[in-house]
Amino acid sequence: MSATPRVLLVEDDATLRDGLALALRKLDLAVETAADGALALRLIALPFDLIVLDLMLPGASGFEVLQALRARDRLVPVIVLTARGEESDKVLALELGADDYVTKPFSLRELGARVRAQLRRRADSQPKPPSTPPPFALGDRRVDLAAFRVVGPQGETALSPREAAILSLLVEAKGAAVPRHAILDRVWGRGSEVTQRTIDTHVLNLRGKLEREPDAPRHLLAVHGIGYRLVLAPDASTDP
Repeated sequence: MSATPRVLLVEDDATLRDGLALALRKLDLAVETAADGALALRLIALPFDLIVLDLMLPGASGFEVLQALRARDRLVPVIVLTARGEESDKVLALELGADDYVTKPFSLRELGARVRAQLRRRADSQPKPPSTPPPFALGDRRVDLAAFRVVGPQGETALSPREAAILSLLVEAKGAAVPRHAILDRVWGRGSEVTQRTIDTHVLNLRGKLEREPDAPRHLLAVHGIGYRLVLAPDASTDP
């Protein structure tokens, strides 16, 4: 989550929109506003930490905006804000991926508390990246994670940010096995729908960049039933 959380407020009532934007800014939030569903559909392509969404909107309904948002971002929290109190609307909004539901009229204090709660949950769910170690040698290669590169006999190879994060975590473990679920939590974040198979794919790619013989790795080793470990100076034995 960004240092100053970014909030998208979608509300067609100008007076209410201005009042809510002012109240949210008093919570030290950066607030972007949209007065209709059409603009909201364009703005959800931008990164936000929270969305406050009215259901009754011109241009496109809040339901449509919510559905389009969840098709591209499953993690950003959404508080639905509406005059509709019917149970069917509430259920539909929640089924489409809303995280909370506030019915008008409401107090600014209540909304502020709900906003803070959702932002706390989002912060807790974000990956906590491992610290970046200084450059280190790995066999005949030199790895610089801060620069996202590996330099070896055949020249320089780039590392993706996630590959660098996985390696940082393994270096941090100092040769101990890191479980796959821990790699998911630290690199992709809790609640991510990425599967453990994705980790295996990243490790396979990393071996191609780090190992002299990727099919017989000596540094980036699998630990059966657990995860992976990194051996900086391997001995004659290796893990299966």
